[in-house]
Amino acid sequence: MAKKLTILLSMLQFLPFLCNSFNPESSTERRVLVLLDDLTIKSSHSLFFKSIQSGGLHLDFKLADDPKIGLKLYGQYLYDALILFCPTVERPLIILNACRFWRIIAADVNASDLIREIAIESGVDFDLDPGAMVIDHMSYAVSEAEGDHTLIASDDFIKSDVILGGKNIEAPVLFQGIAHTLNPASSLVLKVLSASPSAYSADPKAKLLNSPSLIGSAISLVSIVQARNNGRILIAGSLRMFSNRFFKSGVHKAGSSTKYEKSGNEQFLTELSKWVFHERGHLQLRHAVNVRHHKSGEVDEPEVYRINDDLEYLVEIYEWSGKSWEPYVADDVQLQFYMMSPYVLKTVWTDKKGLYHAAFKVPDVYGVFQFKIEYQRLGYTSLSLSKQIPVRPYKHNAYERFIPAAYPYYGAAFSMQVAARIFFRVQTAFSGPNSIPHPIQTLLLASPPLSPHEEKKKTTSCDDMARNFPDA
Repeated sequence: MAKKLTILLSMLQFLPFLCNSFNPESSTERRVLVLLDDLTIKSSHSLFFKSIQSGGLHLDFKLADDPKIGLKLYGQYLYDALILFCPTVERPLIILNACRFWRIIAADVNASDLIREIAIESGVDFDLDPGAMVIDHMSYAVSEAEGDHTLIASDDFIKSDVILGGKNIEAPVLFQGIAHTLNPASSLVLKVLSASPSAYSADPKAKLLNSPSLIGSAISLVSIVQARNNGRILIAGSLRMFSNRFFKSGVHKAGSSTKYEKSGNEQFLTELSKWVFHERGHLQLRHAVNVRHHKSGEVDEPEVYRINDDLEYLVEIYEWSGKSWEPYVADDVQLQFYMMSPYVLKTVWTDKKGLYHAAFKVPDVYGVFQFKIEYQRLGYTSLSLSKQIPVRPYKHNAYERFIPAAYPYYGAAFSMQVAARIFFRVQTAFSGPNSIPHPIQTLLLASPPLSPHEEKKKTTSCDDMARNFPDA
């Protein structure tokens, strides 16, 4: 138990190194390390290995328990990818601390705890029953020997031309191995080949007493993972499905009248391997100089924008075709003009030659904004681009002489002036030149007359004041 714990801990601490990406252009001959349980697998699975080599990959075969495996020389990685065809390996994989791999992992009924733990860290859980296999009494491959229906003929593929190629896979894929499920908490793992609703996982040699824990379409036969740094992993529950025998074997699915002379294993796994090794579905923003922005009608990129400026944003996106970079054409690439939250969210249009363009007005908010492109699409590597740019308000002498928002106040002021002039003109026209009294005179005349009692009281107050102040 202590030994297994040591193995697991040594594997977990180096797992992040597994998914670091490599550049498809970095070398015309990329090297792949293939770890085997037995060197006979090299010949029994030769068709699969040849399909990988045809894409320009150089394979280096090693036994998984070889203590002399070297992975770095003078600080440089010797391998770009890893294929684990060693389901029974128990020793710590020292490669995990030194490689930046795309991985292909093939498990089997006798999968070791180490392989299971690697799968768990990738978001895949194999059936815990050591003798369990996928059984299907409805979608099995018909053979001369009736058997226990563990040889599955599955045609429930993921619907993605990027992952499986544009050519339709007509023949079912033969599968014989262990079931696995996907961790619902992981959004990075996808089912590529699923079992039928009638399938279940159990030990074919034991009597089934309880309901199986893994049943139906929840069972995944082959899954893929694309990490956040665009590292890719293929996990299969069967090593036999990669063999020459399954590649060449004919297939007749139970319940179907169609018989195929050749199974779909070779086409399925070859196309899937191209995706894993980034021969398809690899996007890139070509060169920083091709990401540019400027004011409308200008060419130079400014250091700062002003609110309400009209600007244009341009970026070039290309896709790796396996041999060269080709323009990527899509209608769902979006640009964000972002400060805490997107103030502008705009779909950019393309000229079908890789150039994407967007034009918009800077919002009437000043601060530090970002141009952001966050592009994620099934089967493609994710793109993340951000560039910071400040936005300033108008200078004090740059505002318009008359602000449109103040037009109601302007109107109120001028309307009062016009009304006053009209009133003055009307008053003048109807009163005559000699009838206009002096303003003070008008005020006195407008005062009400005093009553006799008030007049007498006023006179008495003046006499009293004269007696009190004789010198006044």
